[in-house]
Amino acid sequence: MAVKTQKKATSIDMTAMCDVAFLLLTFFILTATAKIPEALPVDTPSSTVQTKLPESDLATLTIGKGKVFFDIIGREVRMRTLELMSEKYNVEFSDADKTEFSKMEGFGVPIQNLKQIIEMKASERSKAGQPGVPKDSLDNQLADWVQNARIANIEINDKELQIAIKGDAKEEYPVIRKVMDILQNQKINNFSLVTGLRGKDF
Repeated sequence: MAVKTQKKATSIDMTAMCDVAFLLLTFFILTATAKIPEALPVDTPSSTVQTKLPESDLATLTIGKGKVFFDIIGREVRMRTLELMSEKYNVEFSDADKTEFSKMEGFGVPIQNLKQIIEMKASERSKAGQPGVPKDSLDNQLADWVQNARIANIEINDKELQIAIKGDAKEEYPVIRKVMDILQNQKINNFSLVTGLRGKDF
């Protein structure tokens, strides 16, 4: 006489797994930071070289659409650079302006209009239609920003500031050449070119 075993339902309690999944999801949402839109988005040329830019002692010149935007890493260096530029151009900035400037991404306006950009929200700055930092021979503010950022970095970090150029792949050569001339006039012959990574088979 064969004995029949009673089949049990094979249900698994997934409550604990759902709890873990929602806890992880909540953690990632709360710890994620929204990406701030770039002040001047550019499509960098492709390269197979994988050299990382330094995380400190760096200034970036972003070139696109005939404009140049300037950015410096380090809040203290940014604030000191602004102070030096303020003295040179006789444009006053409050302590609140300096603090806000130290948190900003790159900018592209004459120093006379910088206060208006500082007072904007981060989301509004990318839509403000910034004309770029002046780089003409009669009003070469870009050269002064680079020079004063170098001075500020030596004062604060006791290191020479490194320069990176982030240019749009479709940018015309004269604008990039003008920026390189500004750097070479300050005896800066060593700088990084920011590129986008591509596969070696292309």
